[in-house]
Amino acid sequence: MITDFEILETMKMFNEQHLDIRTITMGISLMDCAASSIEESCDKIYNKICRYAGNLVATGEAISKKYGVPIIHKRISVTPISIVAAACGAKDYTPFAKALDRAAKTCGVNFVGGFSAMVQKGYTNSDKVLLDSIPNALAETEFVCSSVNLASTRTGINMDAVRDMGRIIKRTAEATKDRDALGCAKLVVFANAPEDNPFMAGAFLGVGEPECVINVGISGPGVVKHALEEVKGADLGTVAETIKKAAFKITRVGELVAREASERLGVPFGIIDLSLAPTPAVGDSVARLLEEFGLEECGTWGTTAALAMLNDAVKKGGTMASSFVGGLSGAFIPVSEDEGMIAAARTGGLKLEKLEAMTCVCSVGLDMIAIPGDTTAETISGIIADEMALGTFNNKTTAVRIIPVPGKGVGDEVEFGGLLGMAPIMAVNNASCADFIHRGGRIPAPIHSMRN
Repeated sequence: MITDFEILETMKMFNEQHLDIRTITMGISLMDCAASSIEESCDKIYNKICRYAGNLVATGEAISKKYGVPIIHKRISVTPISIVAAACGAKDYTPFAKALDRAAKTCGVNFVGGFSAMVQKGYTNSDKVLLDSIPNALAETEFVCSSVNLASTRTGINMDAVRDMGRIIKRTAEATKDRDALGCAKLVVFANAPEDNPFMAGAFLGVGEPECVINVGISGPGVVKHALEEVKGADLGTVAETIKKAAFKITRVGELVAREASERLGVPFGIIDLSLAPTPAVGDSVARLLEEFGLEECGTWGTTAALAMLNDAVKKGGTMASSFVGGLSGAFIPVSEDEGMIAAARTGGLKLEKLEAMTCVCSVGLDMIAIPGDTTAETISGIIADEMALGTFNNKTTAVRIIPVPGKGVGDEVEFGGLLGMAPIMAVNNASCADFIHRGGRIPAPIHSMRN
């Protein structure tokens, strides 16, 4: 039986502690949209997305009104376009991105993800075309997000793709320099990318997924921070238990919304992504949550240990609340999207090297980090290579979403708006790694990949 106290507690989470459902993401398979002509394939893609997702936004708004639950974004993820587009033989996939963008506008969603390729072991011809199309595709669309998986624990790291993505990120920054390289905020590279991730920019519908599916991403760092304020001075075992209980409550709200959306839309329920996703709003910060552990500032010694404990406790509590947990699940540390991270980066207490260490134990990786526009493509590739190694050799998902902002340097700031927030330009070690990056080839999979 639900008590009055539990009802009031949940209402307080929404009204005072920034609890929200970050996204309802509908995954749509485009496998049957392949065609020999690019025009026919794009028409099929547009029509299928609109047919399945036409009521997605209205359904999300109706659920939000019924339960009083803020649902921030409604999104779509699709089959990686490098797979769907292969049959047409085109030399530029920008028209596919425009078809996705047009469908997103028609359906009224915030983003559509899946202008993607999986190249962890090598390139198909279609993969090469997609990667080469990314800069123009992101410059000429508003709602399209792109992702590329460069590595996995099973296959190792495709260093040719790591090298190429450094150049592509630079080209994307230049193509959107009039918007402070906004295109790069919609582009992410992965190791061990999950097929059911509802969060952008990395969402796509993997080949093992259903024809259509509903995945929900929750949020709630403010709720966990409030819970920790109630146990000030307690030992860390008590802190972990408190986080688990808060994560359980947050996840149950996500489960309710996911199942309601699934029933209303007539689409299977996929997963709940447990991730604590921050926003630029004060009180909704993972960094401030970590400081509640007893850290003077996020980035100081002890930050990685606190983040590891937070990530683990969130997963333990959330897994008890739902039988279908997936995506990334844990804690995000995007610099531009987290008020506390921004503050720590401004003071210099949080540096790129410390962020890299934190990615060993968080859900994603180096996320929404603005760097000087004159950073070389090889240095960007080196940053990517290090992050791919952390994911591959630790058997976890890691990613890089990095933004070299043309014309800006350390001390400047860049404003993206909305959930993308703003970011101080962070310093980068510019000692050359060019000879290493230009070797190319593959870094072999670690020995623990041999699990059969």
